[in-house]
Amino acid sequence: MPVVGIDVGTSAVKALAVEADGAIVARREESYPLSMPRPGWSEQDPDDWVRAAETALAGLDASAIGFSGQMHGLVALDADDRPLRPAILWNDQRTAAECAEIERRIGLDRLIELTGNRALAGFTAPKLLWLRTHEPDVYARIRSILLPKDYVRLKLSGTRAIDVADASGTLLFDVARRRWSEDVVDALELPGEWLPPVYESPEIAGAGDQAAGALGVGVTGPGPVSVVLGTSGVVFGTLDAFRADPEARVHVFCHAVPETWHAMGVMLSAAGSLQWLHDAIARDVSYDELLAEAAEWPPGCEGLLFAPYLSGERTPHADPDARGAFVGLSLRHDRGALVRAVLEGVAFGLRDSLELLRELGVRPSVGRLSGGGARSELWRAIVAAVLELPLETTAVTEGAAYGAALLALGGDPRETAERCVHVQGQTNPRPEWVDAYAPLYERFRGLYPALRGV
Repeated sequence: MPVVGIDVGTSAVKALAVEADGAIVARREESYPLSMPRPGWSEQDPDDWVRAAETALAGLDASAIGFSGQMHGLVALDADDRPLRPAILWNDQRTAAECAEIERRIGLDRLIELTGNRALAGFTAPKLLWLRTHEPDVYARIRSILLPKDYVRLKLSGTRAIDVADASGTLLFDVARRRWSEDVVDALELPGEWLPPVYESPEIAGAGDQAAGALGVGVTGPGPVSVVLGTSGVVFGTLDAFRADPEARVHVFCHAVPETWHAMGVMLSAAGSLQWLHDAIARDVSYDELLAEAAEWPPGCEGLLFAPYLSGERTPHADPDARGAFVGLSLRHDRGALVRAVLEGVAFGLRDSLELLRELGVRPSVGRLSGGGARSELWRAIVAAVLELPLETTAVTEGAAYGAALLALGGDPRETAERCVHVQGQTNPRPEWVDAYAPLYERFRGLYPALRGV
């Protein structure tokens, strides 16, 4: 009997039925709404996730279920395990004041030492402090908290638990020691009994979406790094010990593989940048046509650069107020040049993350590419040349749901991934493009400081 992997995403629940050899035998997806009741707010009804999961699972026989999902979201529960309010999601931006309070109470250096991260608006802990200040009646009724996928697990199976990978993104977790941080919890005056029991990912077949997605493309140890070219962009590499970036420009979390950590750089507008340009200037033109026009231009587009900070940035600039820009426009530049500049600007942003991972000791030999942007041959070639890495694609590109299914298969996740993940294509860096992009990347690095505050 197959296992099923569930991914509780921001727009839908995905369910995959997977055989012991990794073959997918069924796929289901059920969507639900996203609420933005105020500018910068992002919320969902947790029971929408449960209803969608139940519908997706209907008719799928499974010997075990693995869970993955969007990270950082706060589900506040009462004494009867009922949500007290809509969940506050990973992309909610209301907690700037609470982030400053956390860094003041704990100290930035100590916070990074304990959690591997600085306080960012998306994380879970600032959301709790926001509730305490702005919704004290709700806060007073909290008896436990969970993250999105763990609430779904609770409702489907009655099990209250969290894995170390997802717990790492709460800002309440001692990432080095793989346990809740009493120091952080006490400093923030939060009740420790609200936190669920924590386990290694294979023990409960669960992981946050980035760790699960990396497992799903076989990034379980030294060698490959995961390069995600989705709406956002991610470069993810494994570490054999906890090593935090002193400036917390990249996230350092526990991996879904026991006794392993990962460093992860995140850019907020990767394929989302191309979607923005398409919708803004070429809504009636196909993406294939736009990419064909971009292919007519040489690397660098005759000096045109794009800063991909359309919705702020995380890595390497933790700046929610950063904004995008085209720099170097001339009368010769046409729509194809704009498209190519966007493809290159995103690739340069991914390079920023890769360089920070290298500083932490990640030594990549190859990138495992996933996400919607990976379908473009041109974009694959640009990213390979900018990163100076061969890029592989895998037979299964289902991301976190597939990684959750691999955890549900049981056993050592490294061995499971080795058995089930199969490379089916490779894009090697073109030497002439590598030479062209090296000086352009140095120019790109000057864009953010030059434009900041303009």
